[in-house]
Amino acid sequence: MREVDVVGVRVEMPSNQPIVLLREVAGDRYLPIWIGAVEATAIAFAQQGVVPPRPLTHDLLRDVIASTGNTLSEVRITSMQDGVFYAELHFASGVEVSARPSDSIALALRTGARIVCAEEVLAEAGLAVPEEQEDEVERFREFLDHVTPEDFEP
Repeated sequence: MREVDVVGVRVEMPSNQPIVLLREVAGDRYLPIWIGAVEATAIAFAQQGVVPPRPLTHDLLRDVIASTGNTLSEVRITSMQDGVFYAELHFASGVEVSARPSDSIALALRTGARIVCAEEVLAEAGLAVPEEQEDEVERFREFLDHVTPEDFEP
């Protein structure tokens, strides 16, 4: 498993489909995962520190986990089959729960849990970005600095 960071979310044109972009911490690969608009908003809210007046689904799940005395220790992106990514939530108690990567990432950002990705997934779907293309990634980061969660609402 390789640790990844969340670079952010953006909308892919012309399909208008949100993507979460992950970056390998100790490497040069990026992993784009197509996600739903609701999950894109949840990830953007967490990255921007937006606190809604009432808990959204991922906030509620975080609160349920905490109130039961459990801790989410790690989110694992485990496989990709027919273009669909799979993930697992790993709790300090040893419990493992299958989950969608988008929900897992939104929850990890709210709990501070580490996000890791299977080497096989990075090898198959990861994109290596050479240093000379790093300016393109920097432009993407600048886009993320100016995007708002409302940009993902239909």
